[in-house]
Amino acid sequence: MHYRRFGKTNLNLSVFSLGTMRYLADSENVQQTIAKALALGINHIETARGYGKSEEYFGEAIKAGLSVPRSQLHITTKIPPTSDADVMRRYIDESLERLNLDYLDCLGIHGLNTWEHLEWVQARNGCMKAVEEAINDGRVRHVGFSTHGALELILAAINTDFFEFINLHYYYFFPRNADAIALAASKDMGVFIISPADKGGKLYQPPQSLKDLCHPFSPLELNYRFLLSDKRITTLSVGPATPEELVAPLQVADNVGELTPAEIATLQSLENHQKTVLGTQQCSQCYACLPCPEKINIPEVLRLRNLAVAYNMTDYGQYRYGMFENAGHWFPGMKANRCTECGDCLPRCPEKLDIPTLLEDTHNRLNGKAGRRLWG
Repeated sequence: MHYRRFGKTNLNLSVFSLGTMRYLADSENVQQTIAKALALGINHIETARGYGKSEEYFGEAIKAGLSVPRSQLHITTKIPPTSDADVMRRYIDESLERLNLDYLDCLGIHGLNTWEHLEWVQARNGCMKAVEEAINDGRVRHVGFSTHGALELILAAINTDFFEFINLHYYYFFPRNADAIALAASKDMGVFIISPADKGGKLYQPPQSLKDLCHPFSPLELNYRFLLSDKRITTLSVGPATPEELVAPLQVADNVGELTPAEIATLQSLENHQKTVLGTQQCSQCYACLPCPEKINIPEVLRLRNLAVAYNMTDYGQYRYGMFENAGHWFPGMKANRCTECGDCLPRCPEKLDIPTLLEDTHNRLNGKAGRRLWG
């Protein structure tokens, strides 16, 4: 296991962090999973108020005793933004009590996803007043935020200079937030990549065509290497449901150097394949088509189409597409069949794509069972 400085927090975190949204079967499974993670060299565990009984189970594990001293284990919990300080004060106290902790190494504002959330953060008597109090009295050591928001919002939140770290989506198949990585690094913020295996493409269950294109690497390994080769990124979350699910991802934990020529060639081959297959129907993800009068997230819809058509990542596309209209601000946007063919987007598209036709095709390919966040 390698360790990296988490920006201005000056914490040295393992390049993989244990995420706790999925390992919620029971307290015993949680304790076994934590023990396995610690044995493999993970020293950062992340949970959240919103992850069901995760904090409670983690607190039971702490009470039962861990294999490393508390000073060598870095613990993050996340709490949603609130419009007033009193609610945040209560939330912080409740999380500490459930976790059986005297202090948090890191507190993340969980889901800073909308401009209203940013207003709450910046308000004089908003949630950050309570966070500052907790920092001053030692109950919280460092503060950051997680986000599923638009790039413009993420950049604005970084530029408040309130935060020491950021948790965000950024992967080989979703490079949209590259500018946020760059800005965070320029401000010496720690960068924590959320869910690279799942949200990054459901890469633990890749289609055979994608496996063939990535050979001799696995798609998951290639995505991990794409991220870990970037020294601005501190740590990646791994979210096992059982202790055994930790083993395969952490085989990459000692391979954090620059991309090899073979890896670069494989990534270039993936890019070339997408261009060849999609041809004049490839969406370049420039976002010039927005805003859409029907509130369709056109670039994200067409990104899922790119992946489904080019790499047969249809299962992933259906999983993510099913979140539209079902996950609120965590995955905003209407489904593609809401398109009225108004034509507003057409003159703004530099590729001159027939966007209404592509939206209809995406809906036909990917519409299936509605999805939702694991914890709403």
